[in-house]
Amino acid sequence: MEEFEKSPVSVGEDTGMDENDTVENPKTSRKSSSDSESSDSEDEADQKEQLLTLEYELSRNPSNYDAHVQYIKLLRRSGEIEKLREARENMNTLFPLSPEMWIEWAKDEASLSNDSNFESVEKLYERGVSEYLSIPLWCDYLKSVQEHDPKVRDCSADGISKARDLFERAVTAAALHVSQGSLIWDAYIQFEQAILLPIDQSNIQAKEKQVQRIRSVFHRYLSIPLANLKSTLLAYKTWEVEQGNSLDAESDNVLEISSHVASAFQKAEEMFKARAHLEDQITRRDVSESERFQHYMSYLDFEKSSGDPARVQILYERAITDFPVSSDLWLHYTRYLDKTLKAGNVVKDVYSRATRSCPWVGELWVRYLLCLERGLASEKEISAAFEKSLKCTFSTLEEYLDLFLTRVDGLRRRISSASGDDVLNYSMIKESFQQAADYLSPHMKNTGGLLRLHAYWAHLELKLGNDLNAARGVWESLLKSCGSMLEAWQSYIAMEIELDHINEARAIYKRCYSKKFSGTGSEDICHSWLRFEREFGTLEDLSHAEQKVTPRLEELQLFRLLQESKCFTGATDQRVQTLKNTAREKRKSSSSAIDDQSTAKQQKYTSQNKILHEKENTQGLNLAEVNDGEEKKGKVEEQVNEKQMKDNPTKSRLYTDQCTAFVSNMSITAKDEDLHQFFSDVGGVTAIRILLDKFTGKSRGLAYVDFEDDEHLAAAVAKNKQMLLGKKLSISRSNPKQRKRESFSRTAAGEDASNQSGRHGSSVSKESGEHSQGSRAPRVPQSTGRKRDENIQLKGKNTFALPRNVKPLGWTANKPGTRTEEDEKPKSNDEFRKMFMKS
Repeated sequence: MEEFEKSPVSVGEDTGMDENDTVENPKTSRKSSSDSESSDSEDEADQKEQLLTLEYELSRNPSNYDAHVQYIKLLRRSGEIEKLREARENMNTLFPLSPEMWIEWAKDEASLSNDSNFESVEKLYERGVSEYLSIPLWCDYLKSVQEHDPKVRDCSADGISKARDLFERAVTAAALHVSQGSLIWDAYIQFEQAILLPIDQSNIQAKEKQVQRIRSVFHRYLSIPLANLKSTLLAYKTWEVEQGNSLDAESDNVLEISSHVASAFQKAEEMFKARAHLEDQITRRDVSESERFQHYMSYLDFEKSSGDPARVQILYERAITDFPVSSDLWLHYTRYLDKTLKAGNVVKDVYSRATRSCPWVGELWVRYLLCLERGLASEKEISAAFEKSLKCTFSTLEEYLDLFLTRVDGLRRRISSASGDDVLNYSMIKESFQQAADYLSPHMKNTGGLLRLHAYWAHLELKLGNDLNAARGVWESLLKSCGSMLEAWQSYIAMEIELDHINEARAIYKRCYSKKFSGTGSEDICHSWLRFEREFGTLEDLSHAEQKVTPRLEELQLFRLLQESKCFTGATDQRVQTLKNTAREKRKSSSSAIDDQSTAKQQKYTSQNKILHEKENTQGLNLAEVNDGEEKKGKVEEQVNEKQMKDNPTKSRLYTDQCTAFVSNMSITAKDEDLHQFFSDVGGVTAIRILLDKFTGKSRGLAYVDFEDDEHLAAAVAKNKQMLLGKKLSISRSNPKQRKRESFSRTAAGEDASNQSGRHGSSVSKESGEHSQGSRAPRVPQSTGRKRDENIQLKGKNTFALPRNVKPLGWTANKPGTRTEEDEKPKSNDEFRKMFMKS
């Protein structure tokens, strides 16, 4: 049972409570109060933590729009006025604020200040209406001025004049807003009617003047195509009746009003009807943003066709209020203003807002600088805009280049016209060029944009700076980073020729004719030097150039031929490999139907030949073309070798295997660089040839490494069995003479056996063999790394078909001196039979 403490109030004391009023238990009261305070403290702690988090985020990334908005909301909730002001100012420095944020800010400041300090609130409203077109913001501005400005509120002459000027500004800025413009007009008429009421009835002149002012506002109102025109007409007729005019206030008939007002009203009504469906499309909320944007563009095309720039501008302002970060929309808007208004504060203001809303669009900054120049802005204002643009991040380097060049163009024009300030001199152009080069050179290496920048720079060094050495320094700095760019050398030479500096141009040719350029650039620079000497040089200069250029052109021609040969043979090898793969697939599919018997080998061999012949016939494999390619490649390689031997006699031993190591069991991923690194401690490597598979082009794991002398070769062989890329290499001395002797012996033995078979007769006649050989297409030459062994030995159980000229097991082809006449004389069948009978 809960205990309640008695209240300390004595009986009969007037406490102001009724009998039914209960006295709150102090314990319960203190408990609920403590819970509320605990909850508030927890919320306050969470809020402080969120503020610290947002402060840290904004210190790291000031361009985080959402963080700014959230930070302002939390500060407004916490009531930290000074921090809130600072946060709003910081955000507005980077971004335009939305109309809702301006209204909120102005109301906060109005609640904190008295009417005497209303000027600070007015400044906030002025900043707000200058960023976006917002009817609610204008209405709130007008209402706030009427309520808080003492002069306007007291209807003093200065106050009334100030209010009227503000209403006229609002009408000019927003009254053409088709869907919401009537709010401005209604507020204007209400203000003027409020002035009419306190005028004394005896002051007929003042009263009539005010009545005429209100009537003029109504007439202007009725001439603009706005929504609810008919209700406006009825309101006007009602007001005229109040002034003593006999009109039917309930009728929308325009015949009762003056003809010029009726004509303007009918025209406005027709204009509204023509725009009604377009207004409905852009004001609907059940469409997507992309669809609304397209509706805006269609509406803009319609207004442009009508030819009223004011209406087009108002519609653009409405569009950018709904799509503030659409770069395409800002670009369309500024282009239209450049075309119609050319220059002026209106255009400059739009460009300023465009660059703040879309600072990442380089084209907007470029055109902003041009707008400032057309408007004769000061160098300080233009320089500030340019420096601000450099702090932005653009999507392409070309945008930065265009921005720098636009800045230089403006400085050049102002210096050349001598209309700028005294501070304008060529040093400012030079600084801009240097700034551009420092920023762009690391990122635009070997590009036309960087060449364009330096060519322009060198040109102005000559024309405005009158400094030839500085112009040459510009080209030299470009060549340091873009020395492989042919156009840079050509432009440098062209400048010297234009200045009639023939010797300097010739010196540049001597520096660059032997350089390697992309495409046909190396040949082009050589021919260009020869043309230069024919046109500007002496006979000795031409002869000297020919002596330098001719070997270079020959070298380039041989290189081109070799490249073309490699491409041709590569394409041919690919064709051959494709056909081999096709034949292999057919063999696999056909082999599944053949029984596993001993005679199946002959059937398979016959079927393979048949498939190959069919493939040659159906697809037209021209192996003669392959041989032509090999022959052409061989001729080109022979020319290259001859050229190398002629240029450098020390390389005459190349590919002779006189001082060569043969490397096997090599990883197929090993490259020339890997072998160079492996033999780096040995030294003396002159050439490396990794053997490749003819059809796949992949390494076979074999290589020849040429050395300068036997000493280096012996050291290389000593590295046998060492590891390279995970495999233990086998390194031995290459002995081409021994291989030739073995090949010769095997070839001779094969010919002798063939003759023996021809004399005694074999299972296949000589005529049929010739026919078979003749019908067979020429074989593709084998790679140089493999020698085909013609000395074939048959092994296995089926030796009954062994030819009679097979050599005995003890017979050695490498010992021709031990052969006897009996061995050379073939045995007949009877002699073989007797020999077997004896055994």
